[in-house]
Amino acid sequence: MRARIRDTEIYFDVDGAGLVPDGARMREKQTAFVIHGGPGSDHSDLKQSFGRLTDRLQVVYFDHRGQGRSARGDVSKYTLDENVEDMEALRLHLGLGPIVSIGTSYGGMVAMAHAARYPDSVSHLILVVTAAHAGFNARARRIVAERGTPEQIAACDDLWAGRLDTEAKLRRYYEVMGPLYSLKHDPAAARAGLDRRILSADAINRAFAPGGFLQSFDLRPELGRITAPTLILAGRHDWICHPDFSEEIHRLIPGSDLRVFEHSSHSIRVDETDAFLDAVAGFVVYKTRRAAG
Repeated sequence: MRARIRDTEIYFDVDGAGLVPDGARMREKQTAFVIHGGPGSDHSDLKQSFGRLTDRLQVVYFDHRGQGRSARGDVSKYTLDENVEDMEALRLHLGLGPIVSIGTSYGGMVAMAHAARYPDSVSHLILVVTAAHAGFNARARRIVAERGTPEQIAACDDLWAGRLDTEAKLRRYYEVMGPLYSLKHDPAAARAGLDRRILSADAINRAFAPGGFLQSFDLRPELGRITAPTLILAGRHDWICHPDFSEEIHRLIPGSDLRVFEHSSHSIRVDETDAFLDAVAGFVVYKTRRAAG
């Protein structure tokens, strides 16, 4: 499905009914936006895990502008700020009230900024393996230098130099880096996942290349504006968004909860699938919005 919003066209998909029979009544489930990472990837890999939440939530996936099945356009607008505005416009387009916002990695950055700028639009905020400012880049460089193979170090050099300028190069980057992203890396499953994804070199270079927007962003001054109950999930062995960045977010969002998964890297949903989904579902069920003030 496609939504013509603002100056672009956003692809979205819906998993699960929003209104379901429950005895003698119809019960309305909460709607969750699941926000993919990257930039330069799409939502497809998220479906295998988050689809299991549809007994409790109606799940909406979407691809950021210029990525996946969404329309390509002006590369200068492939930014965090534009992604935030697109997300809010999609919520309004779908006629939704406050949503459960679940952002992974770069998607967590979008979700954080959206929840800070549109606090009344979010009922629950779940931030998965993310960071609130550009300092994650330098930390990731150091971790790769310590843990990475020569091929992985070279792949990351290409990422931060803006040399992942074709889909083939971006695919090769994910193939090489897979064992750092997940402690349970399965090469065959990873290849199948890459085959399903539509990659966008323009989007990842707009973010990570010298002068890219992820080299200078800082959401920390905004985090105090978030009013939704917030759960922050980190992987102890995450190479690109070290758990220290999740701990920092936890300190800056009043009343937030933090959980560090001890047997996970960046892909908690792969490394500790059941525990991850239980944490997400349990938080939505048992947490309610804090009273204003």
